[in-house]
Amino acid sequence: MKTSNLSVEAIRSQLKTRIFGQQVIFVKQTGSTNTDLKELAQHGAPEGLLYLADEQLSGRGRLGRSWYAPSGSSLLMSLLFRPAQLVKPPQAQQLTMLSALALVEAIELHTGLSPGLKWPNDLVWHDGKKLGGILTELDIQDNQLNWVIVGLGLNVNVDFMSQNLNDIQNPTSLSMILGRDTSALRLPIVQSFLVNVEQRYKALRQGQSPHHAWARRLVGLGQAVTVTSLDGSRQTGLIEGVDEDGALLLKQANGTPLTILAGDVTLRGSA
Repeated sequence: MKTSNLSVEAIRSQLKTRIFGQQVIFVKQTGSTNTDLKELAQHGAPEGLLYLADEQLSGRGRLGRSWYAPSGSSLLMSLLFRPAQLVKPPQAQQLTMLSALALVEAIELHTGLSPGLKWPNDLVWHDGKKLGGILTELDIQDNQLNWVIVGLGLNVNVDFMSQNLNDIQNPTSLSMILGRDTSALRLPIVQSFLVNVEQRYKALRQGQSPHHAWARRLVGLGQAVTVTSLDGSRQTGLIEGVDEDGALLLKQANGTPLTILAGDVTLRGSA
């Protein structure tokens, strides 16, 4: 496997942002970029700090699922927001939405591929296979968001066909989709991602929610799904969209609408 010249200097070189990515920490190996950045956030790290790893040993997704990412194969990064008065705690999902959009748009720019977004925070390809995921964690003080960390994992140059990965649901990567080595894409994708985040964060400050753009890319609109809540309970219905704060809007079989704040979506009939 080839490796790209991913480094702090390379990422910051000619980066056209004022906040996001102006401070970067890049490590060869760590347990979890989110865990590392949380500790830095608790000690006053500035908004816009990007923490990347070449390899994660304890990477995780939602519901405790593991994340397979060999050295040099993926983008494994966490970004620090300090939204203060801008975003209230119930609206923290807006930062997940704008980060997901920023990453999808960066992928489109450099590959021509257009991944979909699966509620609440997965990037998926057209066959439903998982291309990337997001894990958002936050700290609340005095009913305000002290900090929000958005962790993102993108499968760039990894061949899952040769691996026995029982704990990872239907994974794919840019290299598998394009049929070629894509390791050199990590650098331009992360730079474009940072530019996109800054633009969308500025738009959010001007009152422009990422909700509509995120909803347009939502996978499963109008389809029958089962939603498994964190307590294990299940709801079924048709996906009608998401609301401004990122909650899933479901229409039940009897026609009753249902708003779901957290859970895991499975398209009916899929694995």
